[in-house]
Amino acid sequence: MKKFLFVLISLCSFVYAFAAVNINTANTKELETLPSIGPVKAKAIDEYRRENGLFKSKEDIIKVKGIGPATYEKLKNHITVGQANPKLPVATSFSRKPKYAVPATAVSK
Repeated sequence: MKKFLFVLISLCSFVYAFAAVNINTANTKELETLPSIGPVKAKAIDEYRRENGLFKSKEDIIKVKGIGPATYEKLKNHITVGQANPKLPVATSFSRKPKYAVPATAVSK
């Protein structure tokens, strides 16, 4: 059982380690997991997004101060851009009355 848990945890860690980081949605801690990105560059990426909006392509990260072509070459296989806010289903209220509604006058005080 211990071996199974170890393999399962290792597999999950392996998959997580190779997942691309969305530079439009990642927080500073997630950005710091990227190669050549420390706290200062992660903060610069975050500030760039706030001031200029979302990245339209991966290459746009070169526009961030402190990130040049050499850093981009190290990052390009580890980053992605995508929808910042994927469309989520919207909760709607029911337009019909519940089948077994209790009249307000029937409620005891």
